[in-house]
Amino acid sequence: EAVEDCKVFQVRRVHARSPHTGRVHPFYRLESSDWVNVVPLTAEGQVVMVRQFRHGARAVTLEIPGGIVDPGESPAEAAARELLEETGYGRGLLEPLGSLNPNPALFGNRVYSFVARGVERVGEVANTEFEETAVQLVPWREVPGLVQAGEVDHALVIAAFHWLALAGERPDGARTP
Repeated sequence: EAVEDCKVFQVRRVHARSPHTGRVHPFYRLESSDWVNVVPLTAEGQVVMVRQFRHGARAVTLEIPGGIVDPGESPAEAAARELLEETGYGRGLLEPLGSLNPNPALFGNRVYSFVARGVERVGEVANTEFEETAVQLVPWREVPGLVQAGEVDHALVIAAFHWLALAGERPDGARTP
């Protein structure tokens, strides 16, 4: 049953029977469109990141661009759109890295991670009325230290960096086979 429509997600309550006791329990599920995030890398080895205020954390965070996949849009199209809107960067070679369930205890959607290699500034930031991003170029070699220091602490951003590392991209600029 629908409990609440919060625009970017809906809260639903379902009742499920325990396989162990046979008792029925209510569970809550957050339904949302799929999400994307993208690690934009310049030819000079910089990661194009954004600083933005996040209401959940009540803090300004350092992240990679990302957002919701709009109806009729593929994850790759959404990644390219979010990159351009939030940073003004584009023209890179967009490659999928992988997808994950952001939290299977609550969500049924997926987050699709991409890398965009060789991006360059092609326009101005075009935020919606609900967001304000400030672009920050970060050398790829500095990302592990920012994660360890807690400067980057968004789990889905760290997951995208992990996908990139699994694809062979090393912070020192070398690529592993």
